Formats: sequence, C-alpha cells, structure tokens
Amino acid sequence: MLLKLEPSPEQIKTDRLYRQMGLSDSEFAKVEEILGRLPNYTETGLFSVMWSEHCSYKNSKPILKKFPTKGERVLQGPGEGAGVVDIGDGQAVVFKIESHNHPSAIEPYQGAATGVGGIIRDIFSMGARPIALLNSLRFGELDSSSRVRYLFKEVVAGIAGYGNCIGIPTVGGEIQFDASYDGNPIVNAMCVGLINHEDMKKGLASGVGNTVMYVGAKTGRDGIHGATFASEELTDESEGNRPAIQVGDPFMEKLLLEACLELVKSDALVGIQDMGAAGLTSSSAEMASKAGFGIEMNLDLVPQRETGMTAYEMMLSESQERMLIVVKKGREQEITDLFSKFDLEAVAIGTVTEDKKLLLVHQGEVAADVPVDALALDAPVYHKPSAEPEYFREFQAMGNPVPEVENFQETLLSLLKQPTIASKEWVYNQYDYMVGTSTVVAPGSDAAVIRIRGTQKALAMTTDCNSRYLYLDPETGGRIAVAEAARNVVCSGAEPLAVTDNLNFGSPEKPEIFWQMEKAADGISEACLAMNAPVIGGNVSLYNETNGNAIYPTPVIGMVGLINDISHITTQEFKEAGDLIYLLGETKDEFGGSELQKLIHGDIFGKSPELDLETEVKHQKAVLEAIHAGLVQSAHDLSEGGLAVALAECSIGSERLGAAVEMDGNPVSALFSESQSRFLLTVKKENQERFESLTGASLIGTVTEEPALTMTVNGETVIDEQVEKLESAWRGAIPCLLN
Repeated sequence: MLLKLEPSPEQIKTDRLYRQMGLSDSEFAKVEEILGRLPNYTETGLFSVMWSEHCSYKNSKPILKKFPTKGERVLQGPGEGAGVVDIGDGQAVVFKIESHNHPSAIEPYQGAATGVGGIIRDIFSMGARPIALLNSLRFGELDSSSRVRYLFKEVVAGIAGYGNCIGIPTVGGEIQFDASYDGNPIVNAMCVGLINHEDMKKGLASGVGNTVMYVGAKTGRDGIHGATFASEELTDESEGNRPAIQVGDPFMEKLLLEACLELVKSDALVGIQDMGAAGLTSSSAEMASKAGFGIEMNLDLVPQRETGMTAYEMMLSESQERMLIVVKKGREQEITDLFSKFDLEAVAIGTVTEDKKLLLVHQGEVAADVPVDALALDAPVYHKPSAEPEYFREFQAMGNPVPEVENFQETLLSLLKQPTIASKEWVYNQYDYMVGTSTVVAPGSDAAVIRIRGTQKALAMTTDCNSRYLYLDPETGGRIAVAEAARNVVCSGAEPLAVTDNLNFGSPEKPEIFWQMEKAADGISEACLAMNAPVIGGNVSLYNETNGNAIYPTPVIGMVGLINDISHITTQEFKEAGDLIYLLGETKDEFGGSELQKLIHGDIFGKSPELDLETEVKHQKAVLEAIHAGLVQSAHDLSEGGLAVALAECSIGSERLGAAVEMDGNPVSALFSESQSRFLLTVKKENQERFESLTGASLIGTVTEEPALTMTVNGETVIDEQVEKLESAWRGAIPCLLN
C-alpha cells in the first residue's frame, strides 16, 4: 500500500490548506510568527484543534469571565476536568456538564454515547467515583419529520446504552422540543461524583524527568478533527463528516474507571487527564502548560489499533476510553502492573521536560516542535461585535398580551400532551436509574436525589433551561434558568451548592448571537451571585446552526444541592387527602414564551416572565426553612404550563388523590401563567398556622380523596376532570407521537 505524502509547509500556506483544518488566515500567520517558520502538517493540525472554539474558548472567554467562580465551599473551580465542592466530613461532590451536539446530529447513537463516556472520564480524572448521570436534550418538534423522531430515539438509546452498561444510574434531566432544534439537536451530558478531599487530582505534567504514560484503549482513526467539527456550523454536507464520530466501549471504560480510582491512591501519580476533545494533543499540551513544563513524546510507542498511522492522526484522534498520566520516574512498572490487573495497557510514551515545548518524535524524526503555552494558555482570544436584535425591541414593545381561552378543561388536556410538558417515562424507563441502589428520588420529580452512603446526607441534582424565555430576553432568561434549577433543588429539600453550565448558542460571528451570549451570561451571573451558587465549570458549544438558522440560546444550568438529613427529602406528589394546598408567589399576566402561547399561536413573542432575584431568594429560603422544620408534605415549582399543569402533575404522581382549588383573578392567568418564583406546597392541617407565619403563602385548596382536579376561579368552576383522564393525556403523548 502506498502511503499518501502529507503536504509540505509551503503547500499548506500556498494552497491555504489550513483553512480546511479550521484556521483563519490571521491565525495561520500568527502560528508562523510564533514558530519563526512555516508549520508542518502535524503542527498545523495541533494548532487547528487547540485553537478551535471547542478547545480554546477563543470567542467565549470574555463572556466566561463574567461568572462568579469562588465560594467558601469551592475546592476547585473552572480549569480542571471538573469542579469540586466541599460537602463536609472530608468529602466533596465533583460535577460537570458537557455537550456532544454536532456528533449527535450526524450519528445520534454514538454521538450521545460518547458524550456520556467523555463526561464520566472528566469526573474520575479528578479522583472521584461517578455516582449519577443527568442530561439535557433538545430536539425539533416530534410531529415535524421522521428525521427528528429518529434523532430523538437514537440519542436516548445511546445515553441508555452507555450509562446502563457502565453501571452508573441516569437519574435526571430535561427535554424540550422546538422547531429551532430541527437540524441541530442539543445533547448535554452531566456527571456527578463523590471524592474524599485527599484523593483530589489535577491534570498537571510536572517534575522534569517524570514519565508520561498512555493508559486505556488503543488509538484509531475515529474522531480525527472532532474538536474542529464541533466548532463549525452544520450544513447539508455535514453528513460527510461521519468519520469524525467516535465509537464508545462502556465495558472498556468501566475497567478504566476502576483502574484510575485505584491509581489515584498511589503516591506515584503526579497528574492525570482525559483524552477528550483533541485527544492526545489537548491532554499533553494542557497538562504541560498548566504545570509550566514541557513534554517530549515518542509516538512510535503509542498503542495503535490501525496500521500506518501518521503523527497527525495519532495526535488528533479522539478515540475513546483513553487517559494521559504523569508518574514519578522509576515507578512505571507498578503503574503498568496496576493497569494489567484490569487487562488495560499502560505504556510509557514520553517524559516531562523543562523547555515548555511539545516535542513529538515519529519514526526517528521530529514530527512537531511547538511551545505548549502557544497551544493552550496563549491561544487567541476574540472580542466579537455585539448588536441588539431588532426582534428583541419589537417583542419588548408588545408587553404581556393574555391569550384567549374558550375551554379551560380541553386546554389543560392539550397542554399535558405537549411533548415538553408530557411525561418523559418513555425516555427514562430506558435508563437504569436504580443501579448502585443509592437513588432515593428517581426521574420524574423536580430533582433527582442520591443518598451518600454511610451518612445521613444526600445530594439533589437537576438540569434546567427554558430557551424560549432566553430567545425573548436572554438576560432575564439566564436568570430564570438558574432560578428554576435552584427551585427544583430546594423543592427536594436541598440547599443549592454550585452550578455547572453548558452554553449552547449559534454562531458568535453574528453580532446578534454574540449579544444573546453576553446578555445570557449577565443574567446567569446575577442569579448565581444572588443565590450564592458559583459556577465551578462547564462547557461552551457554539455554531449550533443548520444552513444558517441558529438554535434558540440554550445555556443549560446543571445544579447540585446538599441535603444534610435524609428526613428532609421532599417530592412533588400529593401525600394525603385533607392536606392543605398553598401557592407561594405572585401570579401575573405573563405568557411570553409560555406553553399556552405556543399552543394557541404556534409561535412565541412578547416579553418573557419577569424575575425579581430578591423575591426569588426570599421564597426559596422560606420553602427550605419550612421543609427543614418538617412542615411540608410535598413541594413542586411552577414552570411550563403554570398552576393547572403543576396541580395535574402532583395529582398524577400521587396514590389516586385529587385537588380542589379556588382562586380569584383572570382565569387564564390563574391557571396557565408562567410567572416566576412560585411554589406549590401541601401542608398538614395541624401545621397550618406555623407554615403560614413562616412563608406567607396563600391557601388555595385541599388535597381530595376523590381523584379529580377541580379548579374554581371567581366562583365559577373552570376545570372538573378526573385525574385518570389527565394522566392518560400526559403519559400517552410522546409514545403516541413516536408511533
């Protein structure tokens, strides 16, 4: 077989081949200036992946600086594999969220599966044992095309296939359906782990002469230029990028996980990092740059599963289930022996140097010689132009028109059938959410809850974002995303600890999109500060566009909260007939971006709901105090669909209970407004006085023995429906659309 010769440095420049790799003209000129010469093919590849948005955050760094990242509990903020937060008793929670949007649009099963695998490695690379998985998913309308239904089914199958096989419970998440995601689904995976403080590790390549070792699966040609692919807009030609999609092996990852958790106990380990986006390139360059050292590697020693691999292919491959570690010189054999117990390779491929360079040798020749800081720390940063979109001004001028509703009962049934509101059992019943037997609250409530074994503590976790609000008003929508995540955690009885975010947006080259990013970051920052929930890490996914059409701005918030006593765990379903039903929070005429508006008009417009952070914090504290005082039977935050939908959900989840509610005001708003900072709570009669004095919530009804939902507004009964019928609409919607 004749090997194809790589283009010469002169060809790369003359024919502008670097553009195909993702470098701009100015960036290539910068590389030439840094090196003092033209880069060869491999070096051009190194810079192209490391300077991609996916690896360098070159367009988003100015925005990320807005986030509060420090707090008294924060042990590790952004910059490592995952963030770490103290939870007392020498323990910490480790968590992060990441995207695999573009791969999932091309090959949904493997795209989603390898997204799960990658985020798990981020957690155990810190020395933590993964205990839970969550996700945040966005698709086009299920009734729009067979392609959307195919993507939905395959993404869910990919998440289930990887998580179930590796034995980590998938316990929570959220799904939204909207036409803006027709060609570009959003697939964000979050992992939560537990660690003892003394076991925490970082991705550092330090100590001149220490050994760089490659551990895990062999390197193949899958995933080459995956980081660049993730930093480009999807087009009709993107199907041709199918070879860039990696293939995962959860059984291999399980072995790697256990081996690495044993490894972190060894004092021979200096540093460890996942070979994620940009593979061997990013792990080596970032570990060296962070530590202030260099790395020299002999690529002939890299375990390869394909013959004739070039230096370029080995460095840019994104084959899965691989880690790069640095160990103390002279301790290599014990590391090799450790990994061999798990039938895994651990091979010495290089050493730490003091010259702060990445030097690659292949077949006896220097394949690359570049400064590590130029690849990682000193990657270019751009301040993109920002412009307020015209649509935003038009929407702001519309105010808050109230939709007209003729039949409230039929409208509620229709809302319960909307895929964004409807039961997601079809999805989470494919997940093994009980594996590990620590899951206390499974998918379907406001937040999932995992018990911390050997203690009375538990962790609540959720992912949240209403992208329709963010499209109408990115700053307010950003605040709402954080606030809703916190409300979900509080409703489970937990104190919010910290946030990991996944900023999914369109192209930052468009001033209107960059404005969305800036404003959303402002809103997220304000809310995180108000709720004392710092951002400890996350991911940015830009260029989420298909043929020029951007998704709605979707900055997903992953949040974890601490429950100090498992007796405080609270769920949303009604508990006993005779319990009093309370509404905490003010209901306003707010329908911009709401499910009702979308149902009636087929589109969204106007102002998003308002959010007063002072009120939000006050209500969250009151609810948490009432839960901790043992006064609350059930708690549910009001979100999509408003009060009527929330009451239906609390009834459906109960043991054949119903609700009778009486209210005043505009019936459309009373039932379906999506006003913020509102909680639906139930309380035993004997706790009425204490609860009311603590929260100031309004008594609106009682839980009934008859399984029916009755809602009366201004003395007129507007809804009187059996819970069984509501449940049938809610449970059957997604399976019906898929079949």
